[in-house]
Amino acid sequence: MKEKWVVWAKRADFGQIARDFHINPVLARLIVNRDVREPEDIRKYLYGDTKDFYPPEQMKDLTKAADMIMAAIKAGKKIAVASDFDVDGIMSGFILRQGLTRLGADCMIYTPDRVSEGYGLNRRIVEQAFESGAGMIVTCDNGIAAFDAIERAKELGMEVIVTDHHDIPFEEQEDGSVRILRVAADAIVNPKQPDCPYPFKKLCGAGVAFKLICNLYDRSHLPENEKYAFLEYAAIATVADVMDLQDENRIIVRLGLEMVRHTKNTGLKALIAANKLNPDRLGAYHIGFVIGPCFNAAGRLDTVRIALDLLGARDEQQAAMMAGELKELNDSRKNLTAAGVEQAVEKIEHSQLKEDKVLLVLLENCHESLVGIIAGRIREKYHKPALVFTRVEHGLVKGSGRSIEAYNMFMELTRQKALLERFGGHPMAAGLTLKEENLEPLRQKLNAASTLTEDDFIPVVRIDVPMPVGYATMDFIRQMELLEPFGKGNPKPVFAEKYFRILKARVIGKNQNVLKMLVTDDYQTTAEAIYFGDIPAFEQFIAEEFGEEQKAQMFAGKPNHVELAMTYYPDINEYMGKVSVQIVVTGYCHIPRK
Repeated sequence: MKEKWVVWAKRADFGQIARDFHINPVLARLIVNRDVREPEDIRKYLYGDTKDFYPPEQMKDLTKAADMIMAAIKAGKKIAVASDFDVDGIMSGFILRQGLTRLGADCMIYTPDRVSEGYGLNRRIVEQAFESGAGMIVTCDNGIAAFDAIERAKELGMEVIVTDHHDIPFEEQEDGSVRILRVAADAIVNPKQPDCPYPFKKLCGAGVAFKLICNLYDRSHLPENEKYAFLEYAAIATVADVMDLQDENRIIVRLGLEMVRHTKNTGLKALIAANKLNPDRLGAYHIGFVIGPCFNAAGRLDTVRIALDLLGARDEQQAAMMAGELKELNDSRKNLTAAGVEQAVEKIEHSQLKEDKVLLVLLENCHESLVGIIAGRIREKYHKPALVFTRVEHGLVKGSGRSIEAYNMFMELTRQKALLERFGGHPMAAGLTLKEENLEPLRQKLNAASTLTEDDFIPVVRIDVPMPVGYATMDFIRQMELLEPFGKGNPKPVFAEKYFRILKARVIGKNQNVLKMLVTDDYQTTAEAIYFGDIPAFEQFIAEEFGEEQKAQMFAGKPNHVELAMTYYPDINEYMGKVSVQIVVTGYCHIPRK
């Protein structure tokens, strides 16, 4: 895929920052590139600790919610924790259940069924909790838009506390103004409320739940280490829910990841072992692409009960069995997803869909919980907004969409709401249900209304520093660990070099899916390089740019004229006791010398 390479040009006194914080000037530039400039912000970015957390009491209604919970516990009132089926819902529900139980509450977690009920609190949960004797409902990672369910809870005389992090529902008025819609809860704890003074608005649901428990533990005079024990669950949720790893989230994840590496949670230990991960090397990547998906698979293909039972497990043998089940569920989810992606690509490539600016694809026999993941893969492949659908009951299709920066999917769907039965979302993602007969009209209208241009379909790669590979020393790479964890809002650094000559190359790996190269630059620095991308496409590119003979020379390790610009990041390779520097190639192009 074509890419547009752009070098960051943010200015600052990198030398002074380097001296003030005893870091390499290149690291200073990387930090500024992430819009961290003020000395205090840089300190928090590099060394932030629990003392840098904002007081929970600054969050609107949090003190009120804590007062209500303490009163309910004192009165012996049963508390229902209304959670959700994704990782954030699972972790926030677990934090609340464990925390409230520690405070003496009688509480139970309730979750919706993903397929039959969909997201969030519903009437069935409210009525089931009421029949079980609950007098209070505390939501987590949901509730901010549960108007009908909360109204039912109030009819039954229940107290309702909403803890959530999703965008606040609103109505656009005829004069263009916006009216905020508020559920009838007794307390709403969500930093995104317009009148909430909390300084950081990007906590996940588990982050908000953690803040509430912190307040409750503090007023109950429990040891500080007990409240901070929940950081590992908040960290998993923050990464898995793809929250910005900035400010407070960055601290939560950095401290929480360290706790996950040495976790005392029997279930988490078992899940790490089931996936054959090295706990000492566990990072945000493993949470986002291994551990998180295992928990998500429970809510997608089975029930979240197994995930919650795993987190609460005490018996190692039982935990190992449940962890194995979760891994099998996730493997099944991956296989089903791969089949769905293959079917979607087949439909796009062999029809007029390929010419569309906004891709809408109806899949046959696809599990509805997977359409969002598949839409994300299609968006990545074509760098176009993608909506993937599957048939459900009563002549309806259910879909999920993933967008690109240049396309506000929620706004565009709002303009076509006459064709939709239900929909919701935000600029980058959406979920919707409509009659199958309206799918083709929706496709036509979305594409007719689209103002996207060909340039919008070319992903932009932002290069942090054009850097000769010789600067990537072992010491420099170790210093780069200060910038971790990487993820949304704090991307892994991208370096680039305009002229890399490939001295030799070979394809390795059990599945022949890794390209190992020996490269050298204009400074005569030689380095091992590795590429995990599309190797057939790479080989085709080399043949087209330099010819089959030069490609053959390159793979034979003989003198050749293959010379590429590459984006990369440096890494430490440990193999058979040998430690060496290697570069991981993330992109390439050919820039002919003038």
